[in-house]
Amino acid sequence: MGHLFVKRIYEPADKADGIRILIDRLWPRGVKKERAQIDKWMKGVAPSTALRKEFHSNPQDWPKFQQDYIAELKVQESVRELVELIKESEAVTLLYAANNEQQNHARVLKQFLQGELKQ
Repeated sequence: MGHLFVKRIYEPADKADGIRILIDRLWPRGVKKERAQIDKWMKGVAPSTALRKEFHSNPQDWPKFQQDYIAELKVQESVRELVELIKESEAVTLLYAANNEQQNHARVLKQFLQGELKQ
């Protein structure tokens, strides 16, 4: 099992990133597909559209967003696929477009995946 990283898609790609996976439901604004250098786009692990919109209208409700997103992840089939990919890889970088680098779904997903990998 390799390393798991989180990075904004607007940052330059690096060899240390390993497998680069976009984890947003929507393609990031202003990013050309060639420049993104993604290996996989896993929309299924992104928050549902309803949850994403709810969080954008109430960003102060971060704890509720985390709780609701984790509930979605627990039943999301593509999470299993992502866990297996991480187990088989040297490094995996989860790419997201959100401006807030502290409170975003990528951080929640990384924490959730780390818990799943320990099992």
